[in-house]
Amino acid sequence: MPKLLPVFRIVALLEGVSYILLLFIATPIKYLYEDPQYVKLLGMPHGILFMAYVVIAVLISADMKWPTRTLWIVLLASIIPFGTFYIDKKYLTKSRRA
Repeated sequence: MPKLLPVFRIVALLEGVSYILLLFIATPIKYLYEDPQYVKLLGMPHGILFMAYVVIAVLISADMKWPTRTLWIVLLASIIPFGTFYIDKKYLTKSRRA
């Protein structure tokens, strides 16, 4: 098990939650109530978590022996709502059991 796997799982969870909050709460508030405060509040942390997710995914892909296709799936999941939760279930928890 790669040393960064627990860190990656936490970053994936936080990135997924921040994306959902940004997409489904902050953005509608911005446009419906003309209040960009929440987008500004959530935008920077989400951006940092997104970059951390991508970097850590690339770093652990070799240790996890992911084929290139799996790495691309893991990376693409970060831009799909709820995608990081799917990745955690499908690719990260089964490696923890092994």
